[in-house]
Amino acid sequence: MTGERDAGDSLDALDPRDLPDPPADVTVEPATPDDRLDVLRMLDAAMLETDAAIVDDRIAAADVLVARSTRTGGVVGALVAVRPDRDRIHVDAVAVRRARRGRGIGSALVAAVIERGSSDSAVDAVTATFDTDLEHFYSGLGFAIRPGSEIDDVSDETPDRLRGLVSVNDRE
Repeated sequence: MTGERDAGDSLDALDPRDLPDPPADVTVEPATPDDRLDVLRMLDAAMLETDAAIVDDRIAAADVLVARSTRTGGVVGALVAVRPDRDRIHVDAVAVRRARRGRGIGSALVAAVIERGSSDSAVDAVTATFDTDLEHFYSGLGFAIRPGSEIDDVSDETPDRLRGLVSVNDRE
């Protein structure tokens, strides 16, 4: 990322050029059916609720991304996105292998979803719902942060969680 952004800045469309690239030894790409087990294990290891049928559906829709080691070819991170509305991509889960955390892999996965939203003219926003300890992570990627009480996703009404939103395509 080329600079810090204030949470209020993300109400303007985010320029994908401001997003972080993956570390030099990692590529970010859509998951394939062969990555399914690695993705499920990664999410399970991160203690994230996982529905295998949703993961399968999202892999088929190319809405699951993996961070892959260029050295070993192994999956070192995974992101599952869902599309609750035609004009919104929601980051449902992000997980990175414990030994690889803090190196920009999770940021690169989220940045890749924002870039996808920016390149899809039907998408107005990318959203995420997350624990309060991840506020800095998401605000650093350009998300405007709202209290959990403002979350409109019926599936996640936990009041101690936050919601982040980043506008893409100048319409949100």
